[in-house]
Amino acid sequence: MDKKKLIYDCGRELFHSKGFKDTNISDIAKMAGIAVGTFYNYYSSKEKLFFEIYMKENEKFKKRIIESLDMNQDPVALVRQIVEQNISAMTSNKILKEWYNRDLFRELENYYEEVKGDDDSIRSLYAGLFKKWKAEGAIRQDIDDELLSAFFDSLAYIDSHKEEIGVQHFPQLIQYMAEFIMKGLTDFKK
Repeated sequence: MDKKKLIYDCGRELFHSKGFKDTNISDIAKMAGIAVGTFYNYYSSKEKLFFEIYMKENEKFKKRIIESLDMNQDPVALVRQIVEQNISAMTSNKILKEWYNRDLFRELENYYEEVKGDDDSIRSLYAGLFKKWKAEGAIRQDIDDELLSAFFDSLAYIDSHKEEIGVQHFPQLIQYMAEFIMKGLTDFKK
């Protein structure tokens, strides 16, 4: 078996069962049946391995969300479902939960921004939904597509500044903000 894949798989298993903090390189090396020095031939640090695992885990999760959605439901309900599934995964999956780890999230956020590329699948999903809802007359027509996407980009920005805002307010703050945005976009016919 490819040693890098073996290290990755063992790291993923340990991070998933023990979390980031309680997993160390010697645990990963032992599980993989390699020397600690061999680990460093493939990853410069535990963080680098974790960030790679996090990105793949996040990508798989986003695909599962998209596949599970009923795109024809009410816009407020659909966005609520997306946000709730996202929060559920972030709290139940020890790998994804690290996004809320005060000691790690800034580094993780920077890594995420470096490697995510231009096509963030949830952002693309929102952009497509906004176009669909505009064409159907389900959301306000007076707000351009870029600004609509920026509303949800701002949620990610708020999420990335949770330490300054107060980590204790998360994830509830994101749930309410998404709801307020969607109600403002859909409650225009009164």
